[in-house]
Amino acid sequence: MPAHRRFLPQTMLFSSLLAVFGNMPAAAEPAAAISVFAAGSLTGPFTVLARQFTAASGIPVNLSFGPAGLLLARIEKGETADVFASANMEHPQKLAREGKASAPVIFTRNKLCAVARPDLQLTPQNFLSTLLDPKINFGTSTPKADPGGDYTWMMFDRAGKLQNGADQTLKTKARQLVGGKDNPPVPAGQDAVKYFIAHRQVDAFIGYCSSRQTEPDPTLTKIELPPELSVAADYGLSVLQQPADAGKFNAAYRFALFVLTPAAQQTLASYGFAPVATAGRQ
Repeated sequence: MPAHRRFLPQTMLFSSLLAVFGNMPAAAEPAAAISVFAAGSLTGPFTVLARQFTAASGIPVNLSFGPAGLLLARIEKGETADVFASANMEHPQKLAREGKASAPVIFTRNKLCAVARPDLQLTPQNFLSTLLDPKINFGTSTPKADPGGDYTWMMFDRAGKLQNGADQTLKTKARQLVGGKDNPPVPAGQDAVKYFIAHRQVDAFIGYCSSRQTEPDPTLTKIELPPELSVAADYGLSVLQQPADAGKFNAAYRFALFVLTPAAQQTLASYGFAPVATAGRQ
């Protein structure tokens, strides 16, 4: 039979999550608002999910979005967060090793895409040669501060294995425009990537395939990277350890479990994320 993708049975998915997060009471008393720190790429779906969770549970959710590396730094400096949704597994795993959070679970997946001006005629086939063209400028997120930049640098390393010296050329050319502390300013209310391309500061931008909107932007060309350069991104979800407030602690777990429900996974998929699934054959 042809290969296809199938979802893990929900009973297996929840059993796996509960084994990590621990058993939850069947019902918990409404708690004070919980604080969720989430990667900026999750802004669209998590805004929807927080609203749905509050409507169903009565528990308010305060959302803080930003580059996952910078969110990690804020948590480690003592800022209060009850749930951490990171664009990688490394950051929540670090908190778990330090005893500050539950062991993370993968709750969704992403990968790299490129967007460009339509007249650039960017395709998966000409992607690498276009970026290496001295006349072409392109932007990226900021490595170390933002996992999106880390994944992009991994892609550059793969390019170096395909073409000698390509990795160093790409790293030198890349303009780190978003995801860091000292990126160029963007007018309030404007999408940074679209702004930089529209104002010809770059011709293309490498970032996640997901979007903050459910509909594609007709003013930009968007492509997936060719298979030989593709980089997968596993997103990790952890609950921060704050046993002094049991009600809030349980509320945070309830939100984490909610993110793994079929409806929440479908919301993530509508914004371009890949639901938690496995490849299989029948």
